[in-house]
Amino acid sequence: MLFLINSNKMFFLFIMFFSTLISISSNSWLGCWIGLEINLLSFIPLISNPNNLLNSEASLKYFLTQSIASINFLFSILLCMLSFKNFFIDNLFSILINSSLLMKMGSVPFHFWFPNIMEGLSWLNCFILMTWQKISPMILISYYMNFNLLFLIMILNVMIGTISSFNQSSIRKLMAFSSINNLGWMLAALSISENLWLIYLLFYSFFILILCFLFYILNIYYINQLFNFNLNFFIKISILINFLSLGGLPPFLGFFPKWMIINYLLSNNLIIISFIFTMTSLIMLFIYIRILYYSLMFYSIKLKWNKIFIKNNYLIFINITSFISLSGMILSTLFF
Repeated sequence: MLFLINSNKMFFLFIMFFSTLISISSNSWLGCWIGLEINLLSFIPLISNPNNLLNSEASLKYFLTQSIASINFLFSILLCMLSFKNFFIDNLFSILINSSLLMKMGSVPFHFWFPNIMEGLSWLNCFILMTWQKISPMILISYYMNFNLLFLIMILNVMIGTISSFNQSSIRKLMAFSSINNLGWMLAALSISENLWLIYLLFYSFFILILCFLFYILNIYYINQLFNFNLNFFIKISILINFLSLGGLPPFLGFFPKWMIINYLLSNNLIIISFIFTMTSLIMLFIYIRILYYSLMFYSIKLKWNKIFIKNNYLIFINITSFISLSGMILSTLFF
């Protein structure tokens, strides 16, 4: 999606990329904090637009929330350096550090800013906020992980992300709560293995990239636009397949990383957590199918004049990747 960015913002995109590398490769907490601050200052020019009040409001909200999280993170690491070694104090500092990093990536219970900011962003910035901006905080959480806190947070993420997805008219807010739901899965993968977390992040980023690109081409921001437009049938099928992959329905490719997480949870007798994860994933699939079922079945003679003809070579690539995702679980069972 780099071709969607003008040359002026390309510079800030590279700074954001290298700031993430600074955070994850630093050998001190202060260097990690510096990388997070550079990441914040490089993402603000990408989302700010003086000609759009929603973008300006979103950039201001993002700056304030990320600044509060950065102050809490800096305060926690300074106290950690100055304090005496004690089990209770170390546990408290791990909770403070994890909470500040969870606030940075919009996790429950610090998620209230995330859907509001997503509502005022373009689809490219939504993609960056849902994927790339979660890499640094999650890797830093893996350095100083409080398992008891993270098990509670991952359960709250999948439950609140699912419940809040009901009755959403905005696709960006729906994607935001879907991202909160998938954040619980990513925290579970991170607590198991960093390689499993990387696999889940790559699959999730791939599906989000295709969906954001489709919505960008069609200029769709609200669910009723899927009903009112006579879209091409293959475009609707591509949206449906990628939503089902995002929800983790077999035999789609998105089921593969979730299957690995559930398999590990069951093998370690974490039956209740795996049951909650599975049920919330089924409810998310119900929400996706309910939206796309009506858009596929909707027919009106009054709207037959309002057809959308899109001639874009990237749609061929999206259709190919969608059908690869359809047969992806079959291919993955052959190789793994």
